[in-house]
Formats: sequence, C-alpha cells, structure tokens
Amino acid sequence: MKHLLFVLFISISALTTAQQTTMKSAWLEKWDNSKTYLIGIAEAMPEEKYDFKPTERQMTFKEQLLHIKGNIDWLSNTYFSETDFQKTTGVQPKTKQETIALIKSAFENAYNLIAASPDEKMSDTVEFFSGPKSKIQILNLLQDHVSHHRGQIIVYLNLNNVEPPQFVGW
Repeated sequence: MKHLLFVLFISISALTTAQQTTMKSAWLEKWDNSKTYLIGIAEAMPEEKYDFKPTERQMTFKEQLLHIKGNIDWLSNTYFSETDFQKTTGVQPKTKQETIALIKSAFENAYNLIAASPDEKMSDTVEFFSGPKSKIQILNLLQDHVSHHRGQIIVYLNLNNVEPPQFVGW
C-alpha cells in the first residue's frame, strides 16, 4: 500500500509540474542554457585570440560577442520593459573577463525583464522594423540571433584549434 501511495504522489507531482510549464517558462529555461553555453564558448577562447577574425569582412571574436550583447539589450529592453531604450556605444571592454561580464549582465537583464512580463502579454503585437510581431516572435528572434552568431564563433574556436565546450541546452 505504501508503494502504491508513493507512486500516486510522484505521478500527481509530475502532472502538476508539467501543467505549470508555459511557453515563457520553457523559453526562460532555454535562455539560461543559451547563456551558459555562450559563456563557455567565450571562456574557451584565449584572450589573445579575442581579436581574431577569419576574413577581413567578418567581425572579430570579441565584436561578435558584443554584437550579441547589443542585440539582447535592444530587444529585451525595447519590447519587455517600459523604459525607452537608447543605444549607447559606451566604453569597449578591454579584457576577456570584462567582455564576459557584459554578456552575463545582458543575459540576466533580459531574463529578469521577460520573467517579469505577464504570460498573457506574450501574444501582444508590437511594432518592429520589419512589421508587426508578437512578443513570442521577439523571444524567438532573441534566441535565434544568439544561436546564429554563436554558431559563427564556434567556427572561430575551431580555426584556432580550441576545443568548443559541450553543448548546453537539452
């Protein structure tokens, strides 16, 4: 009987947890994984290779990271906060650790803004330069942009014989 009650309790707990998963909570979990993976990639590249770029027309490794950060700042602040986002060029980080700290901060700020956004507002339509989009589409764009540039800088690691970290994200 005890065994049956235990199985019943575990089944109900699992069902309750599954029912509480929302699109936003699933996205936030993926966002945390994305941050962990990108930081692992940024940490893997030796500091002296942060100015590496495969061709003249491509961004350096560091520029790619800062481009990712800038896009995270723009989209999360513009579409998930009440503040009027102003793009700033600011002082460029001088070291690898300063660059990584900026990326972590951008991911965490975006996470907090989106976590604080009501679930029922995720389907709201917002004005975007390419036409109206839902906030769900903006979330997808945030993740797709990180994935796109992260894929590029994995190649930068490989071109420098640096072993990329294991994928984080399942």
